[in-house]
Amino acid sequence: MKCTACGTLEAVEQVPLIQGIGKPTKRIFVIFFRTAAGGEPVREWLRSLKPTEDRKQIGVDIKTVEFGWPIGMPVCRSLGDGLYEVRSNLSGNRIARVLFYVDVEGRMVLLHGFVKKTQKTPLADMELARKNKRLHEAEMMGRK
Repeated sequence: MKCTACGTLEAVEQVPLIQGIGKPTKRIFVIFFRTAAGGEPVREWLRSLKPTEDRKQIGVDIKTVEFGWPIGMPVCRSLGDGLYEVRSNLSGNRIARVLFYVDVEGRMVLLHGFVKKTQKTPLADMELARKNKRLHEAEMMGRK
C-alpha cells in the first residue's frame, strides 16, 4: 500500500479491515495544534527535518496510530495527563517524538515534536506540550 504524502505504509496493512470494506479505515483523525498567530509548530518542525526520509518515517508512524488507535508500544505510549507520544526511529540512530492528545471531538491533536537527545523526555518538551494542550482545550471551550 502506498501513501502519496509519505511513501510506503507497511504497518497499516496489519490493521484489520473494518466492516469488510476491503481497505483499512482511520480510527482517529489527526489535526495540527494551531497557535493564536496561525502557526502550526509540529508541521513546521516536520518540514524542517533533514533528510526527508526522517519526515516520511514520522508520517508513517503517525499513520500507524491513525489506523490502529488505540495502539501501544513500540509506536505509541501514554505519558499521563492525557498526553501520548508517537515514537519514531530516525536515520543516524536518532529518535523523534511527536506528543499529542485526543480532544473532545476524538481527534489526535499533534502538540509538539522533537528529536530526543537524552533517554528521558525533557521536562521542557513535556511542559510545552501541556501548555499547547491547555490552549487547544480553551479554544475548544470558546467555540461552544
